[in-house]
Amino acid sequence: MDKEFDVLIKDKDGDVVVDKKLESEENGFIDVWLPRDEEFTVNIQQDGKAFEGELSTFKGDNTCITTMQLK
Repeated sequence: MDKEFDVLIKDKDGDVVVDKKLESEENGFIDVWLPRDEEFTVNIQQDGKAFEGELSTFKGDNTCITTMQLK
């Protein structure tokens, strides 16, 4: 796949945690590590398509999110 994505992730206070272009792996996934026990707003853009959603990193939360699709 090797596509480039603009990734912006902010914590619940609005502080930027990630703001960079990331390239997808061969399997199409983007790998991002986030601090534990926090909530985030995620914005991903690529070729005029965008996704925005919430995620958290508390115990029991999913460690891999595969349902995000750019619209």
